[in-house]
Amino acid sequence: MAPSLSPIRSHHVAVIGAGAAGLVAARELRREGHSVVVFERQKQVGGTWIYTDHIEPDPLSVDPTRSVVHSSVYGSLRTNLPRECMGYRDFPFVVRSGVSESRDPRRFPSHGEVLAYLQDFAKEFAIEEMIRFDTAVVKVAPAAEEGSGKWRIESTEKEKKVLRDEIYDAVVVCNGHYIEPRHAEIPGISSWPGKEMHSHNYRIPEPFRDQVVVLIGNSASADDISRDIARVAKEVHVACRSNEADTYIERPGYNNLWMHSMIECVHKDGSVVFQNGKTISVDVIMHCTGYKYHFPFLETNGNVTVDDNRVGPLYKDVFSPAFAPWLSFVGIPWKVVPFPMFELQSKWIAGVLSGRIPLPSKEDMMMEIKTLYSTLDAQGIAKRYTHQMGISQFEYNSWLASQCGCSETEEWRKEMYFATGVKKRAHPETYRDEWDDHHLVSQAYQDFSLYA
Repeated sequence: MAPSLSPIRSHHVAVIGAGAAGLVAARELRREGHSVVVFERQKQVGGTWIYTDHIEPDPLSVDPTRSVVHSSVYGSLRTNLPRECMGYRDFPFVVRSGVSESRDPRRFPSHGEVLAYLQDFAKEFAIEEMIRFDTAVVKVAPAAEEGSGKWRIESTEKEKKVLRDEIYDAVVVCNGHYIEPRHAEIPGISSWPGKEMHSHNYRIPEPFRDQVVVLIGNSASADDISRDIARVAKEVHVACRSNEADTYIERPGYNNLWMHSMIECVHKDGSVVFQNGKTISVDVIMHCTGYKYHFPFLETNGNVTVDDNRVGPLYKDVFSPAFAPWLSFVGIPWKVVPFPMFELQSKWIAGVLSGRIPLPSKEDMMMEIKTLYSTLDAQGIAKRYTHQMGISQFEYNSWLASQCGCSETEEWRKEMYFATGVKKRAHPETYRDEWDDHHLVSQAYQDFSLYA
């Protein structure tokens, strides 16, 4: 396609959230010449990476009137990807010289190091000057004049009690998806007397000392938290839907940690029955069952919905065809290397908004989405897995890069991602501290020297 000769247009754009997605979205939008306001309900950047020891009063986080805690990070959390792989493309996640000794130089660092990296990024690119902190977005809706494409945003600045009602040309939603928990359904749970909670409200193992705990899930959090708790608990049992019905395995290196098939049912005497036939008397059931996409502020008249955790319809997981290009989302896909993907999605959005990159017609976008949905349907893939990528992320990233005219994901980054996955499955205990991909690390640092 020949380059367009029309002048690049600048727009007034609202970004919702100043976590890893919102920060890079703001940077790319401003680089493209747009004027940007970022709305952030917390007092600092970092989103889900801000650790707090506060937990919600409702341990299951189902009460709609609860005060919501906007972090799911637990004390011992370390990244499950190496830092070289994780960082934004042109701001490598390296150990920075001249920074304080409190930093964590490990390849798989703690959550605090990721937060410090995001703070460094915000500082390096002067992003904070675009951010309104301590500001909750109450409502995002198409502006009254039908078809204008503009958006009306109502927000409240908590400390100063300032209410704002403003008009923007476009909205980029970057509010994360690790706040609103999903739960497993357990037959008999209403009369079970023990404590139920979601991992969203887990911070440290100490409250579980000498208790019998069942965790449900097969995610990174279930894996990490089960080992964390096993240090102090009497027994830890991990129930997982994807395990065979007769699964009963003692975890190597532990004498109090077992893997099971899913829970069959629970009883009012406090017992939990697994599909493998085992029955255990249990103090706590912890749901490590992930999160729901949640946009309580967004009013689209049914044009964007969340149905069994499918956000749709969205073209390439980013644009709503009904409102394109004026409503977009960064960070919807999961099982991905997040930060570099956020960066590519943001470059694409910024270029589309300025008119530099064309989008297909609304009809063509809808057609592609319908084709995707029927393919997933035919493969028997549930709606809630619509945005799960895994291996397909690299094809997706290549497509985004080709739209933006920038280079594809580096080979070493892909190889490092796959090597880490293999290592993690083989050595879940030690993969963060013992590795053999030194050749990939040196390739990464060769690339990083271009940005130093």
